[in-house]
Amino acid sequence: MWHEYPDPSTCVDALAEDIAQRIRQGLQTADTFTVAVSGGRTPVPLFERLAEIDLDWQRVRLRLVDERYVPVSHPDSNESLVRRHLLSGPARHADFQGLYQAGATIEAAVAAANADARPIGLTLLGMGEDGHMASIFPDAPQLEAALAAHAACYLHVTPKQAPHERISLSLAALHACQHIILHIVGTKKREILLEAGHKIDRRLPISFLAAERRASFHVHWHP
Repeated sequence: MWHEYPDPSTCVDALAEDIAQRIRQGLQTADTFTVAVSGGRTPVPLFERLAEIDLDWQRVRLRLVDERYVPVSHPDSNESLVRRHLLSGPARHADFQGLYQAGATIEAAVAAANADARPIGLTLLGMGEDGHMASIFPDAPQLEAALAAHAACYLHVTPKQAPHERISLSLAALHACQHIILHIVGTKKREILLEAGHKIDRRLPISFLAAERRASFHVHWHP
């Protein structure tokens, strides 16, 4: 389902309330509710708005959709971004666990992430202009493994055209989510997503969600 807004602030306010409502509903039938979030510049205003909302954050498990395997002190760390912009105000009480493990190999960190994995109630995704989602890049050697029907929740990805080794949710993990929210900005990304919605295409990994929806899939967009 498409949700279009005239400007960034209207989109952020509506999307933050939509996420909050889905969390409230999830907590009505379970002790905890897991939310997986993405990094990048786009979600920062949303994180700051969501952090202000009064929820039972102690029962919310915040996890990452993906992570560049860099220390939390690194400017490209998604964990650092979440800690700065989301884990403040009421949201600071959420149970947050990053994917990077200091002193551990990326293989060990992937194993730890999979050991911690639980069903995800809501995933907040972004999308690149190459059609990638999470860190499932069309040029990654691990693309087929990431798209496999019985893949583990998290896997190690080494994209060719993007920096850093990464840990990413698999397509199977995304298909298992209760709700997927895709937050994108700008005309070009809108056009890419519309193209991806016509048919599944490995050159556009987002098409595996946009063209074959196995979860509640909502797109929130503004120019």
